[in-house]
Amino acid sequence: MNWVPVIWSVWGASILFMAIMVLYASGLAKNEEDQLFLADSSSHEKTEQSAISARIEKIEPVKKASYFLAVATTLVVVAYYVFDMISQFK
Repeated sequence: MNWVPVIWSVWGASILFMAIMVLYASGLAKNEEDQLFLADSSSHEKTEQSAISARIEKIEPVKKASYFLAVATTLVVVAYYVFDMISQFK
């Protein structure tokens, strides 16, 4: 069985998953503002910002896992071709 299409498919899926997570996180964070709320009159805005921050923090582990998966599959692809190149020169 030829492993090259499988390796490239897994790599492509991991890169696609990482891109989706990055775009989703940036979409959530576009409305987030780093503000300091001192007055009680702005409690509505404070509640909105804390809700946005909570959603961003909730997906942060998944986003980091997608980065790790993309790096790991990239290393697998590179290692496969390095070993293939070495085996052709033996």
